[in-house]
Amino acid sequence: QVHLVESGGGLVQAGGSLRLACVASGLSGYAMGWFRQAPGKEREFVAAVSWRGDSTNYADSVKGRFTISRDNVKNTVYLQMNSLKPEDTAAYYCAAGLRYYYIDSQRYDHWGQGTQVTVSS
Repeated sequence: QVHLVESGGGLVQAGGSLRLACVASGLSGYAMGWFRQAPGKEREFVAAVSWRGDSTNYADSVKGRFTISRDNVKNTVYLQMNSLKPEDTAAYYCAAGLRYYYIDSQRYDHWGQGTQVTVSS
């Protein structure tokens, strides 16, 4: 059975940093992605990493500020978020899909419950 569990969200001031983690069980060979959804907005792609961790993909809005990585020994994918902005405030979800270059949420097969990130100005 597949389980994705996110952690690491919280409240941070603008310009600060947070690191999200997603522990995935029951999965093998999947690319992993992070998405976010703010109140009243659609879920949007943030970043994704290939199964081996050698290829990544980022939304333009987070390039240069966020870094996605994974540790397959620990079955964990990370999202390091630096230089956070109030517009980064959202619920963040990790997801498993077949290709790291997928940016459409409908192409991801498994989802976590999400972790809230709030950036104050």
